This record gives sequence, C-alpha cells and structure tokens, in this order.
Amino acid sequence: MAQLPEAFIRRTADLLGQTRGKTLCDALNAEAPVSVRLNPMKPHDGLFDNTPKVAWCEHGRYLDSRPSFTADPLLHAGCYYVQEAASMFVEQAFKTIGQTPCRVLDLCAAPGGKSTLWRSLMPEGSLLVANEPVRQRAMILAENLTKWGHPDVVVTQGYPIDFAPLCGLFDIVAADVPCSGEGMFRKDEGARDEWSVEAVAQCAARQRQIIRDVWPALRQGGWLVYSTCTFNREENEDNIDYICRELGAECVAPALDPSWAIDGDQTGRGLPVCHFFPDRTKGEGFFLAILRKTAQTDQPRRVKDRRRNGKDTPAGVRQVTPWLKDSSQYKIMQNTDGGLYAVHETWAETIKRIQACVNTIQAGVALAEPKGNKLVPAHAIALSTALSDQAFTKTNLDRNQALAYLRREALVLPPDTPRGYVLACYEGHPLGFVNNLGARANNAYPAEWRIRSQHIS
Repeated sequence: MAQLPEAFIRRTADLLGQTRGKTLCDALNAEAPVSVRLNPMKPHDGLFDNTPKVAWCEHGRYLDSRPSFTADPLLHAGCYYVQEAASMFVEQAFKTIGQTPCRVLDLCAAPGGKSTLWRSLMPEGSLLVANEPVRQRAMILAENLTKWGHPDVVVTQGYPIDFAPLCGLFDIVAADVPCSGEGMFRKDEGARDEWSVEAVAQCAARQRQIIRDVWPALRQGGWLVYSTCTFNREENEDNIDYICRELGAECVAPALDPSWAIDGDQTGRGLPVCHFFPDRTKGEGFFLAILRKTAQTDQPRRVKDRRRNGKDTPAGVRQVTPWLKDSSQYKIMQNTDGGLYAVHETWAETIKRIQACVNTIQAGVALAEPKGNKLVPAHAIALSTALSDQAFTKTNLDRNQALAYLRREALVLPPDTPRGYVLACYEGHPLGFVNNLGARANNAYPAEWRIRSQHIS
C-alpha cells in the first residue's frame, strides 16, 4: 500500500498532537474491519446471529473476515447491506432528531449505504428522496434501494441547486458531502494517491457551495445531518461553523455512550460534533454533525416543469393492482415509455413536485414494463415489500440454482410449475422473475445486475 502523504502526517500531528497523530497514522496502515447491516424489513433466521454487534446501530454487525459477498444470494435479495460501521452512526442522528414521520433528502447518496439505513430508520408515513448527480452512480443507488425493498422512495439524479425551488419541502437533509477521503486511506489506496492540501481546500469550498445550494429546500426548524469521511478541520468544524454563522443554524449534540470512544471538536470551539478515529473506534474515519435550521425559508417558487414521469393512466391498472398489498393505498402512474409504477396516495402530489424540478430515475415501486403489446412484471416489484404474497407463483431455488439465476442463466423448473411469470426465491426471499415456458424458464433478471464471474459457486 502507498505511504501516507507526508503533508497529511504533519497536518494530523497539528490537529491531534504528535503522539495521537502517530497512533492514528499507524491505525490507517492496519487492516480495516468488515461490517454489514441487516434489513429489518427482510428478516432471515440465523443470518449473522453469532457476530458482534455495532454498538451504535441496532442492526449493524461486525464480521471476523470478508467473505465473498457476491456469492451470497441473500445479499442480492436485499437481506443485508455491506456498510462501514462508523457511517452507521446516522442511526444516532435520527434518534436525536426525533422519530416522527418525515420527508428526508439524502443529497449525496450513492452507492446507497446511508440511504438504506435512513429508510430503515424512518417510520411508516415517511418519504425518502435519494439523490446522486452522476448518472452511473445514480443507477447503482437505484439498484441498491430497489433491493432494499421499501416502496416510499424516490431516486433522483440532480445537483443540489435543482432542489432549491422545493422551498421548505424537506424535514431532514442528509449531506454526506464529497470530501478528501482521509478516513478511507486504509480501504482505498487511491484516496492516498489523490490526496493533497489543495484538494482539501477545494473540497471544503465545494461542500459549502453544496449546502448553500440546497439550503432553501430545508424547512425552518428542519435538520441538516452533515457528514464526511475525513479528519481535517477545514471540511469539518470550519464548515459547521460557517453553516451556523452564515446560513442560520445551531449545532445540536447527540447522546453518546462513553464506551463508544467517539471524539468531539478538535478545534477548541466546543462544537457538539462527532469524530470517529480508527485508532479509537472500530470503523473507518467519519465525521458527523447535526444542525437545526434557524433561518427562515422562502415560499416555493414557480419552476418550469421538467417531468418525464407522473402521468395518470387507467390502462393496465386492473392487471397490476392485485400485485400490491393494500392496493387501495396506492396511486398507479405511467412513465413516458408506458411502464407502470405505484406510489402511496399520500405522496403522489409531493412526488410530482419533485419530478417537476429534478430528473427522476425512479419513484415508488415499478410494477410493469411494456413488451410488445403486453405488460410484464418489473423486477422491482419482485423485491418490494409492497408485493402481495398471492400475486405470483413461487419457486424455491437451492444455492447453485440461485447463483445460476443471478448469472442470468436459463433454468429448468419442476414440471408442475405453472407457465408464465414465476417468482424465483432463495430461502424464502425473492430474487426476481423467470418466465416459465415449460421446457425451460427464461431468466428475467436485469442484465446490468448479473453476476459476471462464472467461477462463483
């Protein structure tokens, strides 16, 4: 692994002192711990039962070693997510804010670790908007949230300024802002190579711009959860001080257990912020601050409607409605390509507002896609917790069959399996659809998601 940059070592000593700085740098050259987080919406008996818990996250678990996650069908079914332990501290931020139904914008969300955690924490009657500006990363975000399975999610591909016209819409804005990545030095060797003092300054300025741009979308009295995976003061304490002074906010302290060994403000200001240093906590470098917006929020502005989704349609509704649990609670919408998706009635108008401002990758749960003159079930409904148990015939696959399915290979189902679309399951958890033709079953797993290695078994 590449050496730590000399300038980083000097700056760390200035921030923490010589002795503590050396201890941290030594920890950054050690092996990183492995951790996962269970999906409470998709419980599975025995999954990681005998592994140590992450103290600050109810469903977080540490593993002794890193298995081949790709070879585990339960990962693809959305039963758990591989996430760095320190970043699971978002759970304590939500407990500090309060656990009432809310509208949350996860602004810099890809690949989806914190978004899936937010959606697990938020009570029913809440809406999560997960955003990523870069198209390829936004598609990965959408994939991971689809696997997680909650229907009250919108995935967008926009910049922070795109949300500004949604004045006061969000109760919480979570901003895990792009940073210099010092906290990832032992996991990502590229982060060491790309780091520089100049990059730190550029990141700090970019972070301030991100928060300025999105600030109007947060209601007065709403909450900003600001986080980075870096150690320096410019991107952390200095930016928190700027947000409080210039934008109008107060920093609020979460409740901390002393045994967690989480550090506070490193600049002497006394800000109630949280630092995770890998020499003291079992995780990577992480910084988090909780801010309550005190500034007033302007009234919503009229904007040009950018919607490409959201058309009401009666066509095909009768076919897809039985696929949903509690179908009367949903509004069925149509994409411009003719596909159908469902959103809770509660959020239909809010989602239309979002679609009018920001490019929307997906909203709610996709139900069906056009194929010729027919509608066929969309992959997302197979993985959604909104799927009715009676909607489709199920076929249970063993591990080898499940991996073949995930490689998008053709399957042969038991001879008594009905023809048509069948839900392929592994240990009771849906993986997706197959179209059973009798002699064979065509694999409907998304081509872009398939496992590419032929040697996984």
